[in-house]
Amino acid sequence: MRHRQRGVTFIGLLMILALVGVLGYAGIRLVPVYLNYMKIARTMQQVAQEFKGENPDPGRIRVALDRHWTIEDISEVTVKDIEIKKEGEGVVMHVGYDHTVPYLGNVSLTASFDKTVSIE
Repeated sequence: MRHRQRGVTFIGLLMILALVGVLGYAGIRLVPVYLNYMKIARTMQQVAQEFKGENPDPGRIRVALDRHWTIEDISEVTVKDIEIKKEGEGVVMHVGYDHTVPYLGNVSLTASFDKTVSIE
């Protein structure tokens, strides 16, 4: 009598490992991009907390952002890329950018980021 085979075949195991490897490599390439975005978002939140309730001018906000940018060593976006607008009684900071990283050969991964922080 023939017994039922249990488990994964060698070819099936190779397919699963290849899929995990491709996704793992994409994750390794994208982690620094997301860490940089998290630094940008955290810096914008910190500046918003510094000026909370003051109704500051955009020049003072840029100086504070530049100081934080230097400390955090943010490289992908410059302080000049941040849009700062007065809206009503507050100020709004907005940044939107795309970050492209090479993946395999001529294939690249692109992550789009958009962050808005209000100072009231």
